Amino acid sequence: MTLFFFAVVVLFAAAFAFLNGFRDASTSVALAVRTRALTPTVAVLLAALFNFAGAALSGLLALQVSRTWISLPQGENGLTILVAGLLSAVVWGVYTWWRGIPSSSTHALVGGLAGAGLASVLVGGNAVDGVNNSLLFQVVLPLLLSPVIAFVGAYLLVWPATWAARYTPPNVVNSRSRRTQAIAAGAVAFGHGLQDGQRTGAVLLLALLAAGLSDGAAIPGWVPLLTAAMLTAGTLAGGWRISYTVGYRLTRIDPLRGFVAQLYSSVILLLGAIGLHWPVSTTHTVTAAVLGAGSNQGFPVTNRRLVLRILAFWVLTPVLTAAAAFVLELSLSPLADL
Repeated sequence: MTLFFFAVVVLFAAAFAFLNGFRDASTSVALAVRTRALTPTVAVLLAALFNFAGAALSGLLALQVSRTWISLPQGENGLTILVAGLLSAVVWGVYTWWRGIPSSSTHALVGGLAGAGLASVLVGGNAVDGVNNSLLFQVVLPLLLSPVIAFVGAYLLVWPATWAARYTPPNVVNSRSRRTQAIAAGAVAFGHGLQDGQRTGAVLLLALLAAGLSDGAAIPGWVPLLTAAMLTAGTLAGGWRISYTVGYRLTRIDPLRGFVAQLYSSVILLLGAIGLHWPVSTTHTVTAAVLGAGSNQGFPVTNRRLVLRILAFWVLTPVLTAAAAFVLELSLSPLADL
């Protein structure tokens, strides 16, 4: 049964990576399409290319994450926890995509693993070590800090950007902003690949450890390649519901403010992945930066009801995925004893 559950984990991890690219990566180019810096086709191809590059390079980061993230029980018990956590995150991701709501795949996954780990303890299995720290440093603190930092930073950066362009004709400002925005969109997609690629890679490495197929000293080459391929495939499939929400429904934004939001988002993602090794949500960062840049205007342009709905989904994401994974682990635990 160990190999069977391992194969199921690989299948759901691939589905999680595909859905991640389908939902999140197109968000990186939503503003570029909105401001006509890129056509939809070129934007998706750009996101897919840089997303693949970031995910393919996330192997070393995934190894570091797997060592400092959580520790799973050995055998079928640990593998069923991964199955329950991944399945709950995938189902929640499909639902939020259908509703057109940007939400964090990382928060859904960590919440699912926490709920599955609790269920494992209740049925006499082993606990998931490190899940409390994971919930604190990968869900609670990022949920509170990263949107605030992204919103405030993008809001403040609009002032020096508009001051620098005060004597430049509007058509020239828009043209330059669109060109630089195309570059920033690629940087956001690359940061997304680094950030979310390491999460899927860490799950696969944890599955290898639980199944006894790896000692954790190195990450197999197929792990980052599978992750990069599925993220890229999801990006090319193009989940435009969430992109439409970020680019068109959330706030009114011009090329200059779009450039500020995407440039600042890319800095946060790359600094978090490479410099600080922090799990920064691409969805939260980009959404909050768009709101910050769009709010710094002389007239109200923000859809406040939509913002409140998105915030509610952000809070509910780890809670509901934990509850779903809890039930799934209770259902799967008898199979692990066969």
